[in-house]
This record gives sequence, C-alpha cells and structure tokens, in this order.
Amino acid sequence: MTNRGHRLAPMYIPVDEEVESQHLRFLAVPPNGIFSEAVYRFNNNVSYSGLLHAVTQDGFFAENKEKLINGAIAALLSHEGDQATISSSDLESQFHALRRLVASKAGFQAFTALPKFREKVGLKVVKALKRCHDGVNHAAIDMLCALMQPMHDDYELRQEQLNKSSLLSSKKFLENLLELFTVHVGRGSGALVISALLDFLTFALCAPYSETTDGSQFDTLLEMAAEHGRVLYKLFQHPSMAIVKGTGLVMKAIIEEGDNEIAAKMQDLALAEGALPRHLHAAMFTQSADNRMLANRQLSRQLVALWITGHPTAMSLLRRLVPSGLLGYLDSDENVPYEKDLLHVRDNVKVAQDQSNRNRGNPQWQQVENFLLHWKAKIMQEKKKNDKPIVLRKRRQRIKSEANWVLFYYKFSLDHAKSNLIWNHRTREELRDALEAEMRAFNIDKDLSGNHVIAWNHAEFEVRYECLAEEIKIGDYYLRLLLEEDESEETSAIKRSYEFFNDLYHRFLLTNKVQMKCMCLQAMTIVYGRCYEEIGAFNDTKYIVGMLERCTDKLERDRLIQFLNKLIMNRRNVKELMDANGIKILVDLLTLAHLHTSRATVPLQSNVIEASPDMERDTEKEWYFGNVEKERRGPYSFKEMKELWAEGTLVPKTRCWAQGMDGWRPLHTIPQLKWCLLASGQAVMNESELSTLILNMLNRICEYYPSRDSEGAIVRPLPRPKRVISEATCLPHIVQLLLTFDPVLVEKVGILLYHIMVDNPQLQRLYLSGVFFFILMYTGSNVLPIGKFLQYAHIKQAFRADELKSSDIMQRSVLGPILPEAMVHYLENHGAEKFAEIFLGEFDTPEAIWSSEMRRMMIEKIASHIADFSPRLQSNTRALYQYCPIPAIQYPQLESELFCNIYYLRHLCDVQKFPDWPIRNPVKLLKDILEEWKKEVDKKPASMSVDDAYETLNLPKKDGGYIESHIRKAYFRLAQKYHPDKNPDGREMFEKVNKAYEFLCSKQKVVDGPDPENIVLILKAQSILFNRYREELQPYKYAGYPMLIKTIQMETKDQALFAKTAQLLSAATELAYHTVNCSALNAEELRRERGIETLLDALSRCTTVLKSSSTNDDMPVQVCTHVIKCYAVAAQFGACREKIIELPNIIKDISRTLFYKNLPLLNSVAAECVSAFSVDYYLQNHLLQAGVIWHLMLYLFNYDFTLEESGVEKKQETNQQEVANNLSRLCFHALARLGGYLDDLDRTPDNPAVQKPLNAMLTPYLARQLSTENPNDRELRKRHTERVLKILNSNTENPYLIWDNATRAELTEFVKREQDNKISRGECDPSFGADFVFTVHAKELIVGEIFVRVYNEQPTFPLEDAKDFTVKLLDFLGSQAQYLHSLMALKSGGVDTTKSSALQKERLIHVEMALQALENVIRNNPGCEVQCIGHFKLLFSLLRIQGAGKVQQLALEVIASVTGNKDCVTNIADANVLVYLLLVLQTLPAGRLTVLETLHALSSNTKIIKEAMAKGALIYLLDLFCNSTNPNVRERTAELFSKMTGDKLLGPRVRIVLGKFLPSIFMDAMRDSSESSVHMFEGSHENPELIWNDESREKVSATVKQMKDRHYRLQKDDPDVTWRLPEDFAVVYTDIEGELTIGDVYLRLFIAQPSWVLRRPKEFMIELMQKYIELISQRAPAGEVLETVTTAVVSLFMAQPTLADQLPPLGHIPKIFQCMSSRNDAIPKSTIKVIFQIADSTVCVNAMAQTECIGQIIMGMKIRRDMIGLACEALHKMFQKEQDDLVAQALKVDLVPILLRLLDSALDMLENPSATKAQIVKSLKAMTTSLKYGEEVMALLEKSDVWSSYKDQKHDLFITESNVAGYLTGPGVAGYLTQGSASSMPSAPPPMDTSHEEIHE
Repeated sequence: MTNRGHRLAPMYIPVDEEVESQHLRFLAVPPNGIFSEAVYRFNNNVSYSGLLHAVTQDGFFAENKEKLINGAIAALLSHEGDQATISSSDLESQFHALRRLVASKAGFQAFTALPKFREKVGLKVVKALKRCHDGVNHAAIDMLCALMQPMHDDYELRQEQLNKSSLLSSKKFLENLLELFTVHVGRGSGALVISALLDFLTFALCAPYSETTDGSQFDTLLEMAAEHGRVLYKLFQHPSMAIVKGTGLVMKAIIEEGDNEIAAKMQDLALAEGALPRHLHAAMFTQSADNRMLANRQLSRQLVALWITGHPTAMSLLRRLVPSGLLGYLDSDENVPYEKDLLHVRDNVKVAQDQSNRNRGNPQWQQVENFLLHWKAKIMQEKKKNDKPIVLRKRRQRIKSEANWVLFYYKFSLDHAKSNLIWNHRTREELRDALEAEMRAFNIDKDLSGNHVIAWNHAEFEVRYECLAEEIKIGDYYLRLLLEEDESEETSAIKRSYEFFNDLYHRFLLTNKVQMKCMCLQAMTIVYGRCYEEIGAFNDTKYIVGMLERCTDKLERDRLIQFLNKLIMNRRNVKELMDANGIKILVDLLTLAHLHTSRATVPLQSNVIEASPDMERDTEKEWYFGNVEKERRGPYSFKEMKELWAEGTLVPKTRCWAQGMDGWRPLHTIPQLKWCLLASGQAVMNESELSTLILNMLNRICEYYPSRDSEGAIVRPLPRPKRVISEATCLPHIVQLLLTFDPVLVEKVGILLYHIMVDNPQLQRLYLSGVFFFILMYTGSNVLPIGKFLQYAHIKQAFRADELKSSDIMQRSVLGPILPEAMVHYLENHGAEKFAEIFLGEFDTPEAIWSSEMRRMMIEKIASHIADFSPRLQSNTRALYQYCPIPAIQYPQLESELFCNIYYLRHLCDVQKFPDWPIRNPVKLLKDILEEWKKEVDKKPASMSVDDAYETLNLPKKDGGYIESHIRKAYFRLAQKYHPDKNPDGREMFEKVNKAYEFLCSKQKVVDGPDPENIVLILKAQSILFNRYREELQPYKYAGYPMLIKTIQMETKDQALFAKTAQLLSAATELAYHTVNCSALNAEELRRERGIETLLDALSRCTTVLKSSSTNDDMPVQVCTHVIKCYAVAAQFGACREKIIELPNIIKDISRTLFYKNLPLLNSVAAECVSAFSVDYYLQNHLLQAGVIWHLMLYLFNYDFTLEESGVEKKQETNQQEVANNLSRLCFHALARLGGYLDDLDRTPDNPAVQKPLNAMLTPYLARQLSTENPNDRELRKRHTERVLKILNSNTENPYLIWDNATRAELTEFVKREQDNKISRGECDPSFGADFVFTVHAKELIVGEIFVRVYNEQPTFPLEDAKDFTVKLLDFLGSQAQYLHSLMALKSGGVDTTKSSALQKERLIHVEMALQALENVIRNNPGCEVQCIGHFKLLFSLLRIQGAGKVQQLALEVIASVTGNKDCVTNIADANVLVYLLLVLQTLPAGRLTVLETLHALSSNTKIIKEAMAKGALIYLLDLFCNSTNPNVRERTAELFSKMTGDKLLGPRVRIVLGKFLPSIFMDAMRDSSESSVHMFEGSHENPELIWNDESREKVSATVKQMKDRHYRLQKDDPDVTWRLPEDFAVVYTDIEGELTIGDVYLRLFIAQPSWVLRRPKEFMIELMQKYIELISQRAPAGEVLETVTTAVVSLFMAQPTLADQLPPLGHIPKIFQCMSSRNDAIPKSTIKVIFQIADSTVCVNAMAQTECIGQIIMGMKIRRDMIGLACEALHKMFQKEQDDLVAQALKVDLVPILLRLLDSALDMLENPSATKAQIVKSLKAMTTSLKYGEEVMALLEKSDVWSSYKDQKHDLFITESNVAGYLTGPGVAGYLTQGSASSMPSAPPPMDTSHEEIHE
C-alpha cells in the first residue's frame, strides 16, 4: 500500500519530473542515511508502471536522466544490505524499486550495459526465491518480466533479445521457476506468483514476444513447460480471467510450436481435463463490450480450433454437440465481417524495419559523419562499430487449422431454417444449458475425487435438441424444410447425398400412408435433381414406372411423374423407363390435356376453333360399355358416362370401347375414365401442367438419342424413343394436343415433333395425322417452334398435289393449298424466324401480303374442313383424326395480284411505296417474268364450266347454284371415297373431284385472252430489274426483244395510242432503254432486231404531238424521254452509231425536243444524249448543223447559283429551279463534250468547228473553263461546273474576263435570234457564232489574253500561267524599247516632249501599266522573277529616263522585287548595271528607300559589293548617313553599312574605308542598332570608347558631301568612272593628342568610369595585359604610363572579376611574379597591386600555386615595405583557397618566421600597422587550415611566443577595406549607347525632307 505521508502529490495525479529526479538522487544518497526509507519513499512517489520522466529533455540546463537512473540502480544494488538479514518487506520493496527503474529505457538497457548488473540481480533473485515468501517471489519474478519485455515506448528489439538471452540462459533457474509454478497451482495458492510466472512464460514462449527469444532457449523452455501440461489445464478453472488468458496463450504456443507428440498430448489433455467444453462455451456464448472479455473469447476460439484440428476424437465430440449443417460452414470459403485481432498487439517485423531505417539515416549525413570521425581518429578517438542487423526467430505453426472457424462462429450467432439446419435461440440455449450442466457435474466430481486424477467422460457426452423432436428428419435433413425450399434459391450442397437418397427411398418403401409416400417422393425428387451425378443410376426405375401405371391417387401420380422427370436426368434411367413401356404410359396421360376446361383463353381465339364447355353437344356420343360378356350398350357421351359411374352402373372392371381404341378394355385401364371417374386424391398439377411436364420429359429423352452421329451420318434404325413415339399408338395423340390451343403445350409439341421427325422415315406420311391443319389453326404468338417444324417438314410429305399449281414449290409443299405462295416461299427461303414474324404481323410488301384477317380466314377454312373433330376430343381424348385433303384457300386480298418467282409484281413495281426493294436472285426472277409474259400472251379461256363441276360432284343442276357448305359436304363424301390412300384405283376420280371443288370455290375472275395490266406489270418489273441489277444481268443477252419490239410496233401503229389507259408503249420503251443500258450485247441485239428504226418511229410519232402545254407526265413526253435515253446508251457502240448516222431524223427530233422549255426533264435527257453522241466526230458535226449549240447555250443562263449556296435541302421532284440548274449543268457538259474540251473518260474528238463559236461567244477564258482538271472526280467536276455557271450568270471583272449584264444581254439576244431562225426556217448563222464579237473590249490593253488594267487593280488574282504572262510583259516592254530610247534621246537633247501626241501618251501609259503588272506578277507569283534573267540591262536602262519619274519608280520597284532571288542577283552582278541604281539616289530622291532596300538585298553578293565600292557606293551612302534629313533613310543606310561590313571577303575593306571617316565604334553601333547609331552620330559623347562632338560631326559631314558631289558630276556623264580614296586620307574629327588608347578605349576615361560596359571586354583585357607586361618588362618604363596602365588593370579586374579567370591561359602570371623583384621600385609596387586584385580568383590562385610565387612576394615586400599590408592581405586571399602547394612554398621560404617577425615589429613605415598585423594573423591562421601542412604550420606557431599573444583573439576590427588606388570613383554601369560624360542633341529642327514628295509629270 502507498504511504500517503511519503507521497509528494495527490494519489490521482502523477508526481512531476523534479520529484522523480529528487527520489532518484535519494536512492544514491539517502537523506537521513536510512536506505530502506529512501526505497519506500521512491516506491510511494513513482508509479508501478515505471518512471514517467525517464528521457533527457532538450535544454541548456537539462538534467541527464540516464545517468541518474543508472546511478540509482547501482546504488540499489550496492546499498541493498545483507540479503540474509533484511526483512522480506524491505526485500520486496527493493524488487519493486528495481522493477520501476528497469521499466524505463535506460534501466532496461542497463541490464546488459551496466557492469555487474546481471550477476548481482541474478544472485539477488536466487536468494530471494529461497525465502519462499509469496510477496518477495512475486516482486522478484515481476521484476524479471520487466527485464524480459520492455515496458516503455520506443524500445529496441536488439536490447530485448540480449536481456532474454541472459535471463533464459540457466536451465536450472528455469526448472526452479516451473517447480515453484507447479507447487502453487497444486496448492491453489499464490495467484500473484502464478500470474507473474505466466507472464514470464508468455514473454518467452508466446507470439509475438517469442520472436525475440533465442531458438534453442525457446525449444528448451517449451519442452519444460509441456511436461507440466496437466498443471496448465488445471488453471483453466481459475477464477482470475488474467490467469486463464495467460494459461491459454502458453497452451496455444505449446500446441502450435511443439512437436507432434507434445501437440497430441495437449489435445488429449484438453478432453481429459474438460478444457474443450469450457472454452467452447466461452467461444460461443461470450457477449461483452469489454475488450478483455473479447480477447479471452478470441483466445478460446483459437484454442478450440487447435484442440480439434487433426484430432478425430475431439471432432467427433463436436459433431455430437453441434448440428452437421452448422459444421458444414467450417469447409466454406465464404467471407465474414472483419474482427479486430486483440491478441497480437505488435508487429516485430515492422518495428525491426523502422529501427533499421532509422539507424541507416541520411547517406549524405553519414558521409559528413565519416569525415568528422576521420578527424577524431587523428586525435586518437576510435570509431564505433556498426551493430549487426536484427534477426527474429521464425514462428513454427505445426498445427494450423484450415477450417473457416470465423464463419462458423458468425453463423452460430444467426438463426437458420434450412433443410439441413434448424438453428435459433432455443437450440442455442439448449446447447448452453447442456455445456454448463456437464461442466458443473464434472467439477463436482473432481471436487469429490480427493487425490485421484479425474478424466472427463467425453465419449458419451451428446446434446439432444428436444425442441426439434417433432421434425421429421431423415439422415441430416429435415423433410419439411427440404420440401419447402425453392429450387431456384441458393442452398448448400447436400452432404452424403447417396446415403440420404437411399434413406428416403427406404422410408418410401416401408410406409403405407399415401401422404408420407408422396413426401418421400418429393424429397427424392429434390435430392436426385441436385445430386443425380453423385447418386448415379436408379436401379428401380421400372418399379416406379409400374407404380405409375397401377396407382389411382392423383397426388401420388403427380409425385411419381415429377420423380421420373428427375430420374431421366441420368441417361441410364431412360433405358429402364423405356423397357417398362414408360413412353406409352406417359403418352396415355398426355391425352388428359383435352379435359382441362379452365384453361386461359388465347387472344384472337374464336368459337369456330374450339368449343367451350357450355357448348358441348349431345351428338358427340363416343362411348360403349358392357358389364357382362357380349353386352354392348351405347353410344354414350362422356357426360353420360360420368352419370352412369355415379349411379353405379359402371365399375372398375366394366369393359368399355371408343373410337381410337384397339379393343374392349376394363375401365380402370383406360386413362381418361380411370383419372376422371375412378381416381382419388388432390392433384398437384392440372391436366395442362401435367402434359407440359410429360412433353418436357419426352423432349429430354429425344435429346439423349440424336438422329445423327458425331460425323453427321444418319442413324439407322431410328433411335428407340423416337421410334416408339412415331408409332400410330403415340404420334396421333401427341399431334392432337395442338387442338388444345394451349400456348405452352403447342410450343412443346412443336419442339417434340421437330426432334422426332428429323431424319425420320415416317416423316413422309406425317400429314395424315392432320398436324399441318392443327398447327396452322393455333392462334397464339409463340409460333417460332412451329415455324421451325414447318420449315423442315412441309416439302417432305408424300402427298400428290395438283399438277396445275403455279410453281414447283407449291406442288411440293403440303402447305400449298392453305397458305399463299409468298408465305410458302418465305418459309422456305427465309427460315422460321422470318416466317414467324410475317405470320404474326401485318405485311403488305412485294414479298409478303399477309394480315390478321387473312390468318383468321385461314383458321376458319381449316376449322370448317376438320368439322367437329375438336369437340369430339373432349368426349373421347383418344379419338383419331381421319385425314381428308383441303381445297386451296382463295384469299380476296390476292385476287388482283400477279405473283411471279417470290414477288407480287404490282407491289414490286410500286417504286414510290417500295423503292429499292431487294431482289435476291434477279436472274431467276427475270427468267420467271419472261415465262410469265409468254403465259400471259398465250392465255386462253377456262376449260371447265360450272355445270361440269356440279356434275363431277354429283350435284344436280339448280337455279342459283349451291352454297359453299353443300359443295364442301359433297366434296368430302367423294374425297373420302376416292382418296388414293384408301382407294388405290380412285386417283383419277379423286383429281377430278379436287378440280371441280377448287373451280367452284375460286373467286377469281375468268379473263379471256391476255390482260394489258398484267403485261404492263411484267414490263415495269423487267425495267426495275435491269435498272437495279445491271452488273448481275450484264453478262446475259436479253431474250425478250421479239416480244418487246412487236409490242412497240403494235402500239405505235395503233390509231388509239394516245387514248389508252394501259400505257404499254411507255413501259415498253422504258424497258428497251434499260436493256440497252445494261449490256452491249443487248444493244447489238436491239440493232439486229431493227429496234433502232422501231424506236425512231415511236419517237417521231410522239415528237409531233409535243407542244408548249405538254407536261412531264404525258405519255408522248415519257416515250420521247425513254427513246432518247435509249439512243444515248446505244451511242456507246460503234455499230449503233453508224445506224444513227444513217437515220438523220434521230438528231433532228432530239434537237427539236430541246426547243420546248416547258419540259426541262426531257431537255435534260436530250442534253445527255447530245453528250453521248459527241463521242463521234461526224455526230458532232450533225449536231452542230442541227443547231444544237443554240439550244444548249441558252440553257446556261437559267442557272441560279443562289440556290446552290443557300444550304436549303432541294430535290428535282419538288424544286423547279433545281431542275433548271441541273439542266444548265448538263448543257455545260454537253458543250464541253461537243467541242472536245474534256480528257480521260469523257474525252471526245477535238472539233475546231465547235470550239471557234464557243471562243467567240463565251470568250477564250470561259471556253477554256469548259475543261476541268479532274474529269474523273464527279464531285470536283460538279463544283467546277457550278463555279463557271455562276460566273456566266453574274457580273465579273477579272484579268481574264469582263462579263456583265451588257455582255450577257448581247450574247443571249444573238443566240435567241439564231434559234428561232433555225426552228422556224431551218436556217441560221452559217458560222454558228464564230464571227460574234463583244463591243466592250475595244480600248483595253491585252497582253497574253489578260486585261492589264484589270490585273493591276487585282494583282492577287491567281493566273493560269504567271511565268508566261511575265515573259509576254517583258516582250511587250522590249517592243516599246525603241520608243523609250527615242524619248530619252529627245530629253537629253533638250527637246520639249510635253506636247507629244495622244498616241505617244497612250504608249507611255501602256509602258507604265506593263511595268506595274510586271511588278505585281513577280511579287504575287514566286518563281516568276527568274524570267527577268537576261532582261536586266533593259530594266536598269529605264532608270536613266529622266523626266519620266513614274517609269523610273516602277522600274525601280520591279528591280527591288527580283532581288530576293539568288539567280537574279547573280545575273545583275554579271550585267554590270549597278551604277544606274546609284545614280537614282541623286536623280530620284523619292526612291532612295527603295534603292537602299535593293542594295541591301544585292549586297549578299560579294561581286556586287566590289562593284559598289568601285562605283562610289560608299561615298553616296556616307552622304546619306551624314547629311540626309530623313531618319528612315539614315537608318536603312546604317543597316546597309552593317551588312556590307559583315561580308567575309570585302567586309574588312569596307570597315577600313568607313574608319577613315568615322570612329570604329560607329560600325559596331550600326551592327547592333541602326537607330542608335544615328542618335550617336547626332549626339555629343565623351566616354572610354568615344569622344564625339559638334565640331567633329560637321567636319565629317562637310568632307563627305564635298567628295560625293565631285564624284556624282563625273559619274553622271561617264557611268564607267570609278571612285578611289587616297591612301593617306583621314578625317581628323577631333583633337585627341595626349590620350592613351588601348583597344579603342581611352584609359583616362576608363579609369574614371571603370564600371563602363565595354563592347569587347575580353579583347580589351588581352591588349591591356600585353601592354602591362610590356611595361613591367622594361627597365625604366614611363612612370605616368605605368601608373595609368596599372590602375586600368586593377580597375578592370575589380569591375569585372570573372575576367581574371581568363588570365592564366595567357601565361602572364609567372611574368608578373618574375618582375616583382625588379630593381625599379615602381614595378614591385605595381605587381603587388595586380596580384592583390587577381588573388580573388580561384583559377588565378591555382595558377600561382604552380609557380614560385611566395618567395617573389617576400622580395617585393622587402623592396617596397610600404606594400607589406597589401601583400599580406593578398597572402590571406591566396591561403584561403586551400592550396597545399602554396603552404608548401611558404614553409620552404620560411614565410612563417618572416610573418612572425613582422608581427613582432612595430611596422612604423606603414600607415596602419594594426591592420597589417591583423592581416598577418589571418594569413597565418589560413595556413593552419591546410589538410597536409596545417599541423606543421601549427607546430611552428606554437613555438613562437609572439603567436601566443595573437592566436586566441580576432582582429577584424583593425582591418579596413583596402583601396588600392582610389579608382572606384566613376559612375555606375553604363555603355556606349546609354551613358556618356556629355550628350547633347541639336535644339533647332533639321531641314525639311523633300525626298519623298510625289512625282508629277
């Protein structure tokens, strides 16, 4: 207990850090000398968990806690007293204090780090344990636990391993601990000791703590603990949860990591000691929010898993406790919600990785640390070795449960109601009560046993769940729940299904109760359905089939059938079923479906098809019976039979008979009577559901036996099940199920019939069963299986059809009399899916005409045909249908249709309703149409009359005839009598009866002879075929020309041609066009059949009736259209063209059709025909003579381009302007082909006779547009055509064309006049417009077909051939050369030319226009300038025409435009004409900028620069730069100078010449900025690089102007004169005498402005250093010059330090040091200044280290003692660069002693001795930093008494900044363009610049 008096803080809060530290010191030095009191006080103030403030904190006065803790431990072990005499309480208190200390990190580490700690603690513990005092034992062991497992944060695993290894090293010690453990457990005492020992074992053996235990020590302790296994199991009954948990952890470790023998022993003991049920109870029923309880539950669950895994006895016990359904979850892989792990609280691998990463640290810091450690090694400090990596012991899980225990416990807590598991709160409570009662009884027995060892009788323990006693359970499954389970829901797999199934079958055989039998059957059905593969074949299938045949209970019947349905899932059971005659038994039950009267009504079903129950008729009496032998009573209806049974007249053994039975049979064997009269019980399924299930069974059985093998061979004999079903006793009854009209049954029957009849030899006689009648009577929509069956079977029936049927398929198909021919074709060609779609829908297409009304009519006809058979089946379900053929059904909807091939021609020809209807086989359709055409032409009247038909049917003649029902009865009577199947000799009579019946039932009208409407359909259908399927029909020659030409001839000669309703001629001519258009073979065939002449007759006949009121729909217009199109196509073939040439009226009539503007579509066809005829030269001439050109020309001007550009959707059918636009395009194309303008595919012969009129009327430019660059690209050709038509119909003015309303009106007026003359008089202009001339082009200058005026106004207009236009312009200027030279001669002779004639002015204007056009074409068409090569003498000569300033300016512009071409520049250089360009600078001031730009471009050629210099270009340009008043001119001149000086060959020469006039800085300024160079010239400057003022500027300007004027006067008269500058010429533009200049830099000004930004600093540095070396190398240099140069050098390196880095490569540094010992004392002073400045450069210091420099500095210091301070500072800079070679030199020349002597001297000769001494101290200290020689320097210094006075203090306060020469006095950073000492600009404005005034002449 804590003594409150000793505690320095309240109990509820911990003490502060100061109190802890004080009590730690108290342990070392007890305040009153009583050690035990100090220990008590320490324990009272420090919590049992350990020190809270055990880590040293950061701070200046922070206390070292580790030292305090170690001191306290040492004191505790050294002042502990005599262990044999001190009291147990004191000893216990000491262990508690130790426990508190080692709980800290420092104390934990002290166990191995503190000397003698382990030995003393071990001895102390051993002695303590010998006292056998529980308190001391607990305190000692708990202290050991604190050493085993760290109780503090941020622990180290390596330290934990070391401590454990030490504590577990003694086996004897461990045995003593375990013996102590056994004693206490056996006595039931010492709970704290037991708990501490369990902690000790936990930290050593249990995961995750055991991972830090040494492997061998772990195995030793584990075996020792396992030997006390029974002792451990006793602790599971301990009341302390902590002890139970510790025991569990140790037990878990023993089982998991022990060997197999140990694990098995522990598992056996778990049963014997009753631990398994105890922990199973805890694992299942522990519910708490306390994590301790939950952790114990987790441990219990893990122990249960370990005890049961691999232990059959324990698993057997678990099976007796828990239902098998719950145990099944152990094998499941289902996931469950995540549960937090409460046992494993740390991850040792992660901790080890974190510590390893933390120790590894930053590599860069490690390098620094290694470097520092190197210096520590220098001073004899050892480097600490790296620790080894942490290695963890790998856990062994020799027993590991693979079962899903987590899912087991999760499902345990939930409620279940499944077939294999009923689990709820009641069952859980029963299990809890049973476990608790058993554990309680076992504990009582143990308590009463005394000293005997008691083992639990686990073999007999079992839990019986009384709450489930009433459930029927077979095996592991509850029958009620198994039957209630839905087959669709996911359930667990049935375990041991074979055994369970046998148990069910056994119970089924033993019970006599029908209800129990049915339950067993139902369960067997479920189990076999799920596990039929596992159970295998059922050997008693025959017995089940026999039971089905014998049973009389409806419930049992249904369950038996359901069971058989599952049994046939195994194929072996199918054979057993067939052997027991099961198929026939099932078919007998199928017929009961006819008795299901409560079936839902199918939509569209009518009372004609099936009678409802209330409509049952008494006449359907089918039944006979007899109770005694030979008794025959009847017939009775089924209703009467029910009444007789109710009366008792009928008994089970009464013999009965009805139609369809093979003889008299007892009532109880007849399925219908047995299940309707005799049977008992409540059925599970109604009759329809029963039949559906049986049909599914039959379908599955048939699937097991395919009709073909794997290789596709047909199997024979037919598979047994199909053979049985195909028999007459089964198949009719299956087929007659179709008459139930139940959707499901009909679908299943359709599927079954398809399965049965595939490759079935009985298929051919299937129609006798009436299946095709019944199946088509079905009114539902699920007809896909039906369609599949019909598709397979309808043409494979062996019936004899009417030979007069329309097609082969109708003769072969049994559906021919029932369905329209199109539907039969659809079924055959498109398949079942498409047939079903048509059959159910409303279709009115070329391939199918079908509707619900037609379907209803078909059903009614079939229903009438089979008469009362459907109601009979409700009376006698086994009645058999007697087949009778049905007459063909005539559909009113098809009366006026003409069906051919698979198409209705009327619909196929309706292109408005069915455009582009696909035709699968056009060739076959064409052949069928031709055949139909022949039939139609040869059609004859009917061969049978109505009276003959009545006579054949044995019907007497009667006024008004007979109704259809009487005719049908007569037909049925005779058909059954003479049917070939019943009467082989009656076939002939049977066919007569059929024909008579079909004739009387037919609704078609009888047509005498061919029908014109049908012939029109035939012709139109052929046109559609040839139009849509040209490629497919192209190889075939058309076989219908004789009939076609005959039709055209007959129609053409018919006087009533234009009054007929059937337009045969239009259809025939259209067909003629399409046949010819399809194939060349057809064109030749048409020509051979005289079709061209026949078509001409039709064309001429119809052309004569054309008039201005005709419309496109008129028959003559259509005939003309088709005939002309036919001719257009025929013109592709040579023989046809020859025939057309022989018939000139063809072209005449075609030309005449173009006249009628009211028929644009006909005009379009005619225009296309003209295009087609133009392929022949002679036809071109015939067309020209016929005046076609007049018609085509006029239509060009009807084009409306706004419609095309509007973006509005347009069609020719609805937009008349679109028709007109299309006609314009066609006429455009026709004219192009007529004149031969097109190439490639549209190429036609060139016809000059046509081209000449087109050139005249459309202008050459537009006439050329008739051709196109992409004749084969239809879209591009169309765009080109529209673009030209737009030009024709709009006002346009471009270099090629002047086109406006006047020109268009002039042309259309002329064309209309000639058109009228041609139509009315047959005469027109004999030249056909070739002599037509426009009146608006008279005064235009035209060069190369280009209007020059317009081109100058539109210079960017794209030219067709710009180069050719350039050449023609140059030729034109050449042609005007004589005039120009004459004009120049006159002006030079003084003749006044201002009064020249108008012609001369016009010629001058034309020259100006040509020059302007030449400039435009060159500038806007790159590449054209090369055409000027060879013409530059002409162009440059134009520059000399004075007085014609515009000509000069334009010529100058032309020359400027060609200078961008290198070849042109070269040609100009070769022409030697540059002088004319220079003279223009004086004669044409307005062109100076252009001249300068031209010269700038030309100066890229060195030859031109040479010529320019020779001709005086530089003096002209200098005059412009110096004296021009236009700043732009001056700037352009500066740019030109810059370019010329940049020439590699002549640039230096140019620069030299310019340097005669201007300072060189001006050339640099011109290079950098032309504008700045002008400003520089105009300003006044005085800076290091330029001295410039007004006087120098005026002098240079005057000199230049004077020289320019003199040269111009000479050159004006003699262009060949040259300009040359005198050798000694120089302009002295300012007084610079006395200025020292180096590298164009004035040193005086540079020293004043050292920060001046020099143009070329490096070059200046090189020249300056050369001058400096030259000076110091002299014996007696000029003092002022040396001072100036030295100051300049120092200033340069101070202003630009980086330049010093470039000094060593020049080799000047050694020379500087050599000169430092010069006898001329000015030179050492100068060199010391320079060395001081360059010592800032590391590069320079490195170079100094390579030369003997230190000795030279010493000599310099001796010569010039006033420079000692600067030299010492230089030395300091040098030594700071850490160059060991410099220190070596210093040591070699005894620099250290010298500096020490200077340090010891007064240095009176210096101005600031203190500063110098400070520099000496810094230099010496810098030397000591040398890695190599630092120690040697330090040794020398340490020997000096002087150094001791200076070494420990800093002397920076004595140092001032060294100002070498006072040269830092200039302005800030500046440059020659931005800064100067003086700058002024003129205040007065410059003279007015008139050089750009406009020239007026």
